[in-house]
Amino acid sequence: MVTLSDSVKRGSAELAVLAVLADHPLHGYEIARRIEHDSGGALHFTLASLYPLLYRMEERGWIVGRWVEKSGERRKRFYRLTPAGLAALAAQRESWKAFVTAINRVSGVRYA
Repeated sequence: MVTLSDSVKRGSAELAVLAVLADHPLHGYEIARRIEHDSGGALHFTLASLYPLLYRMEERGWIVGRWVEKSGERRKRFYRLTPAGLAALAAQRESWKAFVTAINRVSGVRYA
């Protein structure tokens, strides 16, 4: 497996969070677990780095958090995308697509 640099991971963090929240609301631990699983282990977020990102995204209006309490369980904060978050996800997907295309052209990376 190829190891991704920290700067690449930082640059992809918002896109990764928005993408996993596009399906349905998740709590913080589950967001981190889904990103790691869906990336084949290439992307890993500690909760200490994830929660400040979630708070920033909430301040931007991209996500909304809601506390949920279930009997016999710890309360969890579930996050969901807002309409602004869906728009940000679409814009970031287009931006990343253009970026990857440009890097492929410059680097000579070709896919079969």
